[in-house]
Amino acid sequence: MNEAKLYSIIRAPRVSEKTARLQEVSNQYVFEVATDATKADIKVAVEKLFGVKVEAVNVANVKGKNKAFKFRMGRRADWRKAYVKLAEGQSIDVMATA
Repeated sequence: MNEAKLYSIIRAPRVSEKTARLQEVSNQYVFEVATDATKADIKVAVEKLFGVKVEAVNVANVKGKNKAFKFRMGRRADWRKAYVKLAEGQSIDVMATA
């Protein structure tokens, strides 16, 4: 898999209080991924981009919110996030790669 394909699968890390807590407690990292990416694709992309061993991948589809834009109703896009659990003793510095 070429590097451009890897970067199209893993779009961005999600950094929040909840994801920071997941990193500390269960060594899980959260990424925004392509909507058509499979668990196997995500696992390969994270392992190659960050040089770590992935134990498990869980994905969730997030529905876009309805919002008002200048007196018009609009809708934000749906997106997909992946919870990636790393092997014991492994870590990713998401602040350096964000």
